[in-house]
Amino acid sequence: MLVIALDTSTPAVTAGLVALDGGRPRALAERATINPRAHGELLMPHLLDAMAEAGHELADADAIVVGAGPGPFTGLRVGMATAAALGQACGRPVHPVCSLDAIAAEAAVDGPLLVATDARRKEVYWAAYDADRRRIDGPHVQRPADVPTSGFTTAAGTMAELLGLAVAEPRHPTPVGLVAAAREALSGEPAPLVPLYLRRPDAAEPGKRKSVLTRGGK
Repeated sequence: MLVIALDTSTPAVTAGLVALDGGRPRALAERATINPRAHGELLMPHLLDAMAEAGHELADADAIVVGAGPGPFTGLRVGMATAAALGQACGRPVHPVCSLDAIAAEAAVDGPLLVATDARRKEVYWAAYDADRRRIDGPHVQRPADVPTSGFTTAAGTMAELLGLAVAEPRHPTPVGLVAAAREALSGEPAPLVPLYLRRPDAAEPGKRKSVLTRGGK
């Protein structure tokens, strides 16, 4: 089984092609660039470069996996919209996966794990996992000081160092991690493509304009 994997939930622009053939998922080719302002410009070029390196066309993929966040509104919607468009164009199922789950799936550590990524506004997105990488809490958005770290010795993700625990890789979702986190879902119907924003976007609709007319219509 060939799976396209995309993620734009963090400052990393990530795309790759992963083979899932009974064993652990393995990356055939991948691209990742740390640039929080270039998700829209780099995602499709990264994917096309990875497909070319792997010697495959987009239509060769059997499924698409996309990181659904949590993540900032502007970046996250790029990956979700791109995955949806690819799925429609190629006639392939698109499976969303929690991006924090993808990081946890690739963390080569023993025992329980916390994963934290940048939520801006001096906050982090976080989730907790047991030793088998099952999510047991989250995802949430909070200040680092409010994240419950008792019982954990290791953290992963872009903001792991703020939790005061030993830091493990990866910092960002990888194509292999995305597919590993979505592995069970790939055998069934895709879940709805709903992004995990966890809070409202910064932009807000403008309020009602005040009238410039003085009382009495003058």
